Amino acid sequence: MTSPIENGRGSLNSKSLVQGHRFALSKIYDVAIVGAGIVGLATVLELTTRYPRLRIIVLDKEKQIANHQSGHNSGVIHSGVYYRPGSLKARFCVQGAADIVRFCQSHKIPHAICGKLIIATVEDQRPALEELHRRAIANRVSGVRILGPEELREFEPHATGVAALLVPGAGITAYRRVAEKFAELALAAGAEIVTESEVHAIRANNGDFLLETSSGEIQSRFFINCAGLHSDRIARMTGAQLPVRIIPFRGEYYQLSPEKSALVRSLIYPVPDPRFPFLGVHFTRRITGEVEAGPNAVLAMRREGYRKSDFSVEDVSDQLSFPGFWRMAAKYWKTGCAEMYRSFSKPAFVRALQTLIPEIGEADVVPGGSGVRAQAVDRT
Repeated sequence: MTSPIENGRGSLNSKSLVQGHRFALSKIYDVAIVGAGIVGLATVLELTTRYPRLRIIVLDKEKQIANHQSGHNSGVIHSGVYYRPGSLKARFCVQGAADIVRFCQSHKIPHAICGKLIIATVEDQRPALEELHRRAIANRVSGVRILGPEELREFEPHATGVAALLVPGAGITAYRRVAEKFAELALAAGAEIVTESEVHAIRANNGDFLLETSSGEIQSRFFINCAGLHSDRIARMTGAQLPVRIIPFRGEYYQLSPEKSALVRSLIYPVPDPRFPFLGVHFTRRITGEVEAGPNAVLAMRREGYRKSDFSVEDVSDQLSFPGFWRMAAKYWKTGCAEMYRSFSKPAFVRALQTLIPEIGEADVVPGGSGVRAQAVDRT
């Protein structure tokens, strides 16, 4: 039996998660949130908790909530190792990790604190590994320490490297389940969530916002943009002059065969390449027990381009017309070409995995899913 959250219909405490709902033109909301991914749903839950009298509506163009980045990710609960000390990313990651674990515990959402190894496979990577250790300590990530080759194998017997950073508090969960629970609680608190309602325009109206959607018009005192892959376009609808544009990158995964999944106990990451804003191909044990390998990071030709063949003239034109795209391409073209090569070459992908677990062979992995990351690129 499917839940109201899973199929986009049904009711919960007299409030519906409905599809294509036609709005009453006379109804004015206090807050309208565009985007029913995990960010938009966390936002509506927090607002309904703090301000229960507010009339809040969440709009999403898809049939289901959490349909894109929130539902296409590896499920990792990151710990705050990578971010510059004192930055908002560092603060929010450390606090968010603790919050999400407590939330999963409170609502019986599957999760596990399995730990993570970030492995330096060659001596040249040791300084970068030590810098990650320094950042983790500065960000107050608990329990982190450097391991030597023998200690590394005690934690992950099939992995190899010259040193590793152990992050014992890293974990995994099912973020779509988290998003569904956010939605369920927000609906119970009186919020409205309407799917299949794409926003086409946003206008000012006597100090309020008038949102033109595929389900009609709504008026709201406040507007919050949580539109993920389309957040820059939604922002431009308000007349905002943005210094950034969303550039989509597809991440493609392989999955270890059931016979080889025992090679990975937890999360195994490489030391990230400082020249590239991604973490590199890695091994992730999912909450369901499967082990994913990946992702790579290749430029997508469509903002929701989960397949290599996906293409959108509008999305590609958006990329090519933005000066920041060309500066990014000039800076990262070598790494980008290597990522593209791995996308089309299974042997090349497997060779990257073998730097972490040499036992992995081409026969041990099968194509898995994919996700698209909204990379906010500025003009510089």
